[in-house]
Amino acid sequence: MAKQAAGKMLKVTLDKSVICCNKSQKATVQGMGLRRIRHSIELPDTPETRGMILKVRHLVTVQE
Repeated sequence: MAKQAAGKMLKVTLDKSVICCNKSQKATVQGMGLRRIRHSIELPDTPETRGMILKVRHLVTVQE
């Protein structure tokens, strides 16, 4: 846990609605912890997080 806290963090913001998306994209957004449009969270910069962001890249913006 200490390694993740000391590492890089990514700020992810949901910009578009998930209404038009398929079930797996909705589940990915929910799994990331995003709840509503313009909701932002900070996630650790890991390959798993990058993969989730890549899957829903048309819905979110990322700041490093």
